Amino acid sequence: MTSEPNATRKVTIEFDDQTTRWFMVASITWGVVAMLVGVIIAFQLNFWEMNGKIFEIITFGYFKSEGVEFLTFGRLRPLHTNAAIFAFVGNMMFAGIYYSTQRLCSARMFSDLLSKIHFWGWQLIIVSAAVTLPAGLTRGKEYAELIWPINIAVAVIWLVFGANFFLTLKVRREKSLYVALWFYIATIITITMLYVVNHLQIPTSLTHSYPIFAGVQDALVQWWYGHNAVAFFLTTPILGIMYYFLPKAAERPVYSYRLSIVHFWSLVFIYIWAGPHHLLNTALPQWLQILGMYFSLMLWAPSWGGMLNGLLTLRGAWDKLRTDPVIKFFVVAITFYGMSTFEGPLLSIRSVSALAHYTDWIVGHVHSGTLGWNGFMAAGLFYWLAPKLWGKKLWSINLANFHFWIGTIGILLYVASLWFAGIIQGLMLNETDPTGTRLINEFVQTVDKIELLMLTRAIGGTLYLTGFLLLVVNIWKTAKSGAPVNETREVFEDPGLAKDRMTWKAAFRNEPIAYTFWGLFFGILWFFLPQGASHMALLVTIGFAVMAVIQFRKNTEKWSNWHENLTENYLPFSVLVLVAALVGGAIQILPTITVNRAINVEDRLQSVYTPLELAGRDIYISEGCYNCHSQMIRTLVPDVLRYGDYSRLGESIYDHPFQWGSKRTGPDLAREGGMRGDSWHYLHMLDPRSINQQSRMPNYPWLFKKGTDFKALPGKVAVQQRLGVPFPIMTPEEIEQHAREQALGIAEGLVGEKVKIITGKGEKEPTNATEARDHLAGKEIIALIAYLQKLGSFEEVEREAKPVEPRIIKPGIPDRFRIQPDLSTPEVTEDEEPAEKVAPVAAN
Repeated sequence: MTSEPNATRKVTIEFDDQTTRWFMVASITWGVVAMLVGVIIAFQLNFWEMNGKIFEIITFGYFKSEGVEFLTFGRLRPLHTNAAIFAFVGNMMFAGIYYSTQRLCSARMFSDLLSKIHFWGWQLIIVSAAVTLPAGLTRGKEYAELIWPINIAVAVIWLVFGANFFLTLKVRREKSLYVALWFYIATIITITMLYVVNHLQIPTSLTHSYPIFAGVQDALVQWWYGHNAVAFFLTTPILGIMYYFLPKAAERPVYSYRLSIVHFWSLVFIYIWAGPHHLLNTALPQWLQILGMYFSLMLWAPSWGGMLNGLLTLRGAWDKLRTDPVIKFFVVAITFYGMSTFEGPLLSIRSVSALAHYTDWIVGHVHSGTLGWNGFMAAGLFYWLAPKLWGKKLWSINLANFHFWIGTIGILLYVASLWFAGIIQGLMLNETDPTGTRLINEFVQTVDKIELLMLTRAIGGTLYLTGFLLLVVNIWKTAKSGAPVNETREVFEDPGLAKDRMTWKAAFRNEPIAYTFWGLFFGILWFFLPQGASHMALLVTIGFAVMAVIQFRKNTEKWSNWHENLTENYLPFSVLVLVAALVGGAIQILPTITVNRAINVEDRLQSVYTPLELAGRDIYISEGCYNCHSQMIRTLVPDVLRYGDYSRLGESIYDHPFQWGSKRTGPDLAREGGMRGDSWHYLHMLDPRSINQQSRMPNYPWLFKKGTDFKALPGKVAVQQRLGVPFPIMTPEEIEQHAREQALGIAEGLVGEKVKIITGKGEKEPTNATEARDHLAGKEIIALIAYLQKLGSFEEVEREAKPVEPRIIKPGIPDRFRIQPDLSTPEVTEDEEPAEKVAPVAAN
């Protein structure tokens, strides 16, 4: 007797748990590296000697060292962030996705080969990052520092992962997509879009490139990516893991399926709009700042909806909190998710941002999410997975509980100390005298004030690392006592399973989509139209919202059935996710393409860098100076009093990449040019303590020994010209000649001031002034000084700028390269006294 061809049959499948094991071990390994580097840079902020002199410290002075360039804060901080995000959380995310997707689809991953390519390719990317970032090979954009060949590798491996995932959805044996899979879909689609757009660039060499965006547009694209990297790499996949593994650990169903629907779609749609809140009170157009703030405030609802859905899943199972470390970690992780997503919208309010931005409060906010939410979700996941993957009970419940408590104490010390430090620093920096015209505190005073809090932060990080090392021991002992196990499961295979049959018309031509589209359309018009017309658009938007509610209440079953059908069809579902994410990005970014042009700037246009200044800028970025110094004077009175007139949109219009920064460990440098002499910068980079004994800034002796790459300048200038920077037409020989002449001018001035000449190994000591000048002119420090002296230089747009003779540039340099005065500063006559202003202090 033969069976019918479409009859349901039982099949036995073996899940690919080997890939999950690999990713889990990789996550734990890289987690230790990321946290160790984090602890080192935390102590560097208290003890400058740890910036490269750590070998001398740990050998009690046996190995003498002026400094190791690979171990400075500016080089290690990008390594820490990339290792924490892409190596630790990334591998943890892949482990959770590979394990849960197979079980939610009742199918092995589509291709074992693609899984292996994904794993080994991702580890190779991480190793490449670990080598290039300390070497100073960086794009100079936060969370997007990796150089272009690695960017291409990331894109390829991510597509391999995406293909394996979506092909697994296609061959699934389950009709509907479970909630966790929704979040995985959103992660894959949105990260692809974000990563590609933010990493559009033109290479100048194998290890260097310039992004195609500049100035305000680059800032917007960067934080559209940076904020949503947090959203769609550190949040949505972890929420998917929460929706799968928390009910498994608690042995309870998810509290509310309907709440999960609202949580998912509102989060995907709203999150993408919130990036501009990182740029409040800056030169970013005000409409974008308001847009980012409004949508950030809206995030409170879906974020807390997800938190409550997670916590209420434990109803009836709270007794497990006393004994099960997995539940402990999950509960505290979800609580930190709620705290972080409450604090984020709070910090997006302009008045709160005025106090908190550029301070350690922001660092504390970020780490409450990474350590509390991501770190504790990872710990709970690993403790739950280990017995399943190695077929043995967890080696020590007590050790896991001890890890929980020491980790919790570490987080609280870390985050609370930075909250206090940020608020104290913000208040001190903004404090003025009763007249409101003079600042009370210098920058270095705020650094001294929070010294103890910064040390507490480092101690808290050390405790957290210690707890994670206990996890390493516990997992290793569990694995050693057992053996790798791949789960086998009998499932029913129905060839006639009614999945993926929804037509595109049914998916997109319906009431929910129509009301959403028109409501959003008129809502956008409300924001952009002039006052009278905007009121009409607002009324229409409200009308569509009311009509949608009425229709939903009238046809609840019809709307619910549409969404249920949608979750049974992965392609229409994925396309709708893409559209929801695209809308916000397009509306924010496309208008700035026209705004960020020389003909549209307000009143000032950035002066074009000379070739030598461009080389100095690349050195500045390579050393990671943007990690500690901003180049954006906000439209706030204390900022203007401390650093000078507020920054205009046009003053960074040729900056590829922008350097507005996100943290001021040292003072802002937007108007640093001309404030101090060349010899001041020379001595400051050689030994900051010679300028200010309180400085925490590291020494940079290698800048005095390494030569400037003059040969690379023609290629760099050519790319800048392709990107629209109005460099004059010059031959490669002229470009190099101009750079060398400007360098000789600076070097000659320094030799005249009798600065100390530093020679490298094997270099001959100069015997006269000419030799000293020629020796010095070829060093990186000269190019860096040229760049620092150019900062704040601009041309007036509305009136002709007053030409002045350049201070250091010799004849032959095009006029547009000459340093222009700050025309916003009124001239002072002999009968007037200059207004008192606190100058930025150099030490940091």
